[in-house]
Amino acid sequence: MMEYLVVPVVLAALVFFGFFFYLVPVRLWFEAFSSGVSVSIVSLIGMRFRSVNPYHIIRPLISARKAGINDLTSGLLEAHYMAIGTKNPAVGARMNNLVKAIISAEKANLKLSIKQATAIDLAGRDVVEAVTTSVIPKIIETPLISGVAKDGIQVKALARVTVRTNIDRLVGGAGENTIIARVGEGIVTAIGSSDTHKMVLENPDMISKVVLKKGLDAGTAFEILSIDIADVDIGKNIGAQLQTDQAEADKKIAQAKAEERRAMAVATEQEMTARIAEMRAKVVENEAKIPMAMANAFEKGNLGIMDYYKMKNIMADTDMRASISKEDK
Repeated sequence: MMEYLVVPVVLAALVFFGFFFYLVPVRLWFEAFSSGVSVSIVSLIGMRFRSVNPYHIIRPLISARKAGINDLTSGLLEAHYMAIGTKNPAVGARMNNLVKAIISAEKANLKLSIKQATAIDLAGRDVVEAVTTSVIPKIIETPLISGVAKDGIQVKALARVTVRTNIDRLVGGAGENTIIARVGEGIVTAIGSSDTHKMVLENPDMISKVVLKKGLDAGTAFEILSIDIADVDIGKNIGAQLQTDQAEADKKIAQAKAEERRAMAVATEQEMTARIAEMRAKVVENEAKIPMAMANAFEKGNLGIMDYYKMKNIMADTDMRASISKEDK
């Protein structure tokens, strides 16, 4: 009978000890104890019940203690862990990065508090990169920016901006895109204020000086250390192109006005032709009434036979003169 009870008892014991060692990470507790990190077994069990992986809290805390950072506690790390989200797959890596950034800032004598570090991480920025950029400035390269000098010549410039992270403005500060946009605007302004494109080609550093005076890093997460013009090139003659386009536009306007005048002249000519045709029709109509008027004059005695022949002679003489003039031509 006892033989049948051995297997269930052993299985129950294995399940119990497995569950016990899952709730109580004894090895982790020994690591913390040997590293000078004060954490109780009850706290580790509480982390399990709060769905917090104790390895992501205690091991970064051990690294901080070894680096001489004593104001970082397991409670602060656990609060940040839960703020990130216990179901977030990247929570472990972010906890390690947080402590790594705090240690790096401490070694580099940077003023980075734990509150600032957690705020930067929760804001979605890489806190390790922020600390690294504060120690080792990074270079932001702008795209090719075009400006037009006062003489109408287009000048293209490529700039490299050396920046350093400003930790105090990292949360809520504008990013790299704002720096690039502001530097681009400053370059266009500097080129546009030059009298000739030759001035820009001879002294490209004038662009850097003008841009740096504008304080372009205000409200951003960076501090601009220098702006270097890497390349300057000549583009199109914008002034000549604008004049050509204006001349072409003026030409089209003049052609349109000339066409309008021609159309008005054609309309006037057609109107005059219509009026002449109307007058000729009236003349023909009145000429058709002449024989009736002459007959009426004969009946009433207002026109004699001699008057009639005299009129015919005049008409014949007029026709003869007209035919002679045609033959001379």
